[in-house]
Amino acid sequence: MGRVTAPSPVIPVPPADLPGTLGALRAAGHQYRTVKQELRDNLLARMRNGETRFPGIVGYDDSVLPEVERALLAGHDMVLLGERGQGKTRLIRALGGLLDEWTPVIPGSVLNEHPMHPLTPASRAQVAEAGDDQPVAWLHRSMRYGEKLATPDTSVGDLIGDVDPIRIAQGRTLGDPETIHFGLVPRTNRGIFAVNELPDLAERIQVALLNVLEERDIQVRGYQLRLPLDLLLVASANPEDYTNRGRIITPLKDRFGAEIRTHYPLDLELELDLIRQEADLVAEVPEHVLEVLARFARAVRESPSVDPRSGVSARFAIAAAETVAGAALRRAGLLAAGGTPEGRPEAAVARVGDAVSVTSTLRGKVEFESGEEGREIEILAHLLRTATAETFRAHLAGLDLSGFTGLVEDGAAIETGELIGAAELLRQVGTVPGLAKVLDRLGLGDAPTPEEAAAGVEFVLEGLHLTRRLGKDVTDSGRTVYGGRG
Repeated sequence: MGRVTAPSPVIPVPPADLPGTLGALRAAGHQYRTVKQELRDNLLARMRNGETRFPGIVGYDDSVLPEVERALLAGHDMVLLGERGQGKTRLIRALGGLLDEWTPVIPGSVLNEHPMHPLTPASRAQVAEAGDDQPVAWLHRSMRYGEKLATPDTSVGDLIGDVDPIRIAQGRTLGDPETIHFGLVPRTNRGIFAVNELPDLAERIQVALLNVLEERDIQVRGYQLRLPLDLLLVASANPEDYTNRGRIITPLKDRFGAEIRTHYPLDLELELDLIRQEADLVAEVPEHVLEVLARFARAVRESPSVDPRSGVSARFAIAAAETVAGAALRRAGLLAAGGTPEGRPEAAVARVGDAVSVTSTLRGKVEFESGEEGREIEILAHLLRTATAETFRAHLAGLDLSGFTGLVEDGAAIETGELIGAAELLRQVGTVPGLAKVLDRLGLGDAPTPEEAAAGVEFVLEGLHLTRRLGKDVTDSGRTVYGGRG
């Protein structure tokens, strides 16, 4: 089998009507602005026009985003503090959308130098000699964002730069600035640079960022080189990292203009919005099942058995939804040979019983308290049952469900499970008084498919069991049998 390669990223092509020389740029009325002025102006313009400032960011409208906007308007570098899975990196990357779509640069400049504001001696000499005929290239905002995941082995050379031995071997002297190979930070000049998990950066390496944040320049070994960098520096950190793996040194913390605390979604609806936006679902997952998973994630986060300092990532609920969708697709695939009575394949629709699998597949995403070793799946299973019961009460409280409890009187039983198709489950249930109201309450519409109706029926049966109105047994083959009194 041949090697499969990922497609190359698409580099945007600048419009043909953009100025191509420094003279044409001046004639067009272009004004040089720093990155922070650019961000401030564009943020204010979006505010005045009522536009979305941070698309894709959920749950921060009244808490984190106002603080971020105040920091940007003040021209402050910032550090985002929060537990894992709170969208810190997503928010940092969204800042790039506030940059101008296209910005002029000197062609070939490693530092993305502005033709009206060259930095290096070579670029200044080049612009002075060419004058208005100096060529101008254009850089898209997607190319003005740099990011480094801080690791203990990150070096000053990675971030700031180092001497390039190849250029020295070519005959240049050690004092020549052209012998410097610039690191990630200066290469993101005139853009936004992010350091993720800053406390993981060795303290001696953090020192190298002090000048970048305050004096806005860089120092490389013994060179007498001062480059007034123009960038916004943003960092992320988990507060727990201050004691577990490292810390942000005090002088560096002092140089950040803003320290902003992030958080998990504050209410259930925001948790659901996040799942709907982020989960890549391969099958239909009804709203009541998504709500069970959202409540489950919140219950895990608040459980005294879970270490609150590490947090429970928003990715937990997202992965849970994707796992449940995968279970539904697996059932549809395994039942494909039999089909439905109408001769069509079984549609992939998730049921609440599919959520049981997440307790084992996602336990690695949760840090439990030390005294809970060996009980992880048991704890998660209990919290899942609690979330299911809460969702059941929230949607179906007050409904007459005697039609469902009457199904299993006189020793009858209803069998469901991973490999029971919708048609088979509905055949066992038959015509149930009150089913239409149940499906309406669950948002499954006036004309649900058989698979959606089966999802509603299974949810009612499980809810009745959890509220002690219906018995339940799980067979050795993994099938679930509802029958008798709870």
